[in-house]
Amino acid sequence: MASPDLPKGMVLLQVTPRLEAGGVEQVTLDIARAAARAGATSLVASAGGGMERDLLRGGARLARLPLNAKDPIRLALNALRLWRLIRRERVDLVHVRSRAPALSALLACRAARVPLVATYHGIYAAGSTPKRLYNRVMTKGCAVIANSQFTRDHVLAEHPAAATRLHVVPEGIDVARFDPAAVPMSRVLDARRAMGLAEDVSAPVILIAARLTGWKGQAFMIETLARLSPDRLIGEPPVLVLAGSEERAGEARRLADLAERLGLGAWVRLPGPLEDMPAAYLAADLVVAPSTAPESFGRGVAEAGAMGAAVIASDLGAVTETVRPGVTGWLVPPGDAEAWTQALITALNLPRETRARLGQAARTHIAANHSLERMVAASFTLYRQVLETWPHPPGRNLTA
Repeated sequence: MASPDLPKGMVLLQVTPRLEAGGVEQVTLDIARAAARAGATSLVASAGGGMERDLLRGGARLARLPLNAKDPIRLALNALRLWRLIRRERVDLVHVRSRAPALSALLACRAARVPLVATYHGIYAAGSTPKRLYNRVMTKGCAVIANSQFTRDHVLAEHPAAATRLHVVPEGIDVARFDPAAVPMSRVLDARRAMGLAEDVSAPVILIAARLTGWKGQAFMIETLARLSPDRLIGEPPVLVLAGSEERAGEARRLADLAERLGLGAWVRLPGPLEDMPAAYLAADLVVAPSTAPESFGRGVAEAGAMGAAVIASDLGAVTETVRPGVTGWLVPPGDAEAWTQALITALNLPRETRARLGQAARTHIAANHSLERMVAASFTLYRQVLETWPHPPGRNLTA
């Protein structure tokens, strides 16, 4: 699918709190690079972070602003800063990707008379009226993007007034980067070493690639692994790799202590975040996502599928759109220890060739429905639609 052109001379500004590793940040970077390649002036307003270098290499520019702030005074100051940026750079469209800077972006866009697009990248909790009002700012632009059908349903349930401005743009994976054929064996071996796996380890490898936090299910998976009886497995007991950064200090230590108490200290690895995720997925025999709360997309599951990995995931949230039960992997009730135990036994006892067929089907599904190319094309189409119906301020001369 070819990406549509952006209007000639377009200036796009994306707004996100920071540029550290994460799903929202990766999408921001992907769209920024694609817009630059399409000939637009591509700007990102953010407090910055570890992904700045990749942003600049992709032809975009960073406007460093303290957009990770949440207190009212700094929100007001950020609105003024964004208004000045919009006016100085003659921005045509602003795309905000998080609630924290959304109010500032909305105020700035209204003052500068430019259109605002907002993407729901998360399933925001709304346990009170103030929280719901805080979330609602994401629906005040002229277009609202949901990154999955599940997110769309959530937005409609919480903010039905946004229905006429709501568009689904499924989040996309760079299937050229996440391509098994593009990863040499030397990188896979390096990934195994980074996981803490010795070269002579022949046991099957189960990988969870996610932040170390309670709802991602790492502790639950350690407990489930302890339920695996060796006599129910055809081969060796598996090694569990929990790859990801800590959400709070000491989480890795707590998980390691749990593994020791359950007699699994030798079978659980906590390598921290891995740099080469395509190789890490290839180094695993099975990827699992035992989350206990719904995800708006589930990037790790989609990346694993693109790499041809068979996946077991919790049957909730948008993951049900990226995993096809019995075709590309398995969906299991969240938190159901017996069901997860049986799913692991089934997957681990399958012949390697059968798991490979599931993985091939997974890559086909992700490439067809959740590719970066499709996401960029849908985003650019929406940008054009918004700009074509927006009364441009004097002096702008966007052309097709």
